[in-house]
Amino acid sequence: MTLSHKPLHLDFVSDITCPWCAIAHKTLELVRQRLAGEVSFTLHLQPFELNPAMGPGGEPLAQHLADKYGSTSEQLAQMHQSIAERGRELGFAFNDERRTHIYNTFDAHRLLYWALKEGSAAQQLALGGALMRAYFGRGEDPGDHALLQRLAAEAGLDAQRVGQVLAGQEFTAEVREREHHWQAQGIRSVPAVIINGRHLVQGGQPVQVFEKALRQVAAQG
Repeated sequence: MTLSHKPLHLDFVSDITCPWCAIAHKTLELVRQRLAGEVSFTLHLQPFELNPAMGPGGEPLAQHLADKYGSTSEQLAQMHQSIAERGRELGFAFNDERRTHIYNTFDAHRLLYWALKEGSAAQQLALGGALMRAYFGRGEDPGDHALLQRLAAEAGLDAQRVGQVLAGQEFTAEVREREHHWQAQGIRSVPAVIINGRHLVQGGQPVQVFEKALRQVAAQG
C-alpha cells in the first residue's frame, strides 16, 4: 500500500569527492527499491563544495586530509577502512589505491545543475552516481571535461550541449546561488538530505534511518 500518492521531494546536498555522500547516494538508491509501491520520492542533487578554492590538477589526498584535519596516517587508514566497509555492505566500491588525489568539483556541479534543468532528475542522478563511481572507484578527476562529456552522454544527455556548457560559464551564477542558499539554511557539512523542504537527515545514515524518516513524512500527508 502506498502511504503517499504524491511523491516526496528530496534535496540531496552533496559533493562528488565526499565519501559519505557516495554512501548516502547508494543508500538512497537501495531505499527507493525497498520502498517501491509504498513511498515514492524524487531526488534532486544540490551543490556543495568541500574545496571551492582548489586549483586545477587537485592535491594529493593524504597530504590534503592531513593538512585539513590534522589526521595521522594511522587515523586516515582507519577512516578509509571504515568507509570501505560501509561501501561494501551497500555494494559500492572504494578503491583507495587508485584514488590518490582530491579535485575541484565546480564544473561537475555546473553540469549536474544543467542536467536537472534541461534533462531530468533521473539523468541528473545517473550522472551524479557515475561521477562518484569514477572518482572513488577509478580515481578519475571529476573536473576533467572529457570525463564529464563521456559520463553525461552515457546518462543520455546531449553531448554537444555538454560541450557548450563546459566551454563557457553557463550556470556559474545559479550554482553559486544554490550553494549560498543551502549554507544560509545552516548546511555546513554533507551529505544532507532535506525531505519536502522541512525535514533534515544529516550524514551517511543507514538504510533503516532513511526508510523510517520517509515513511513518517509520507504518513503526515
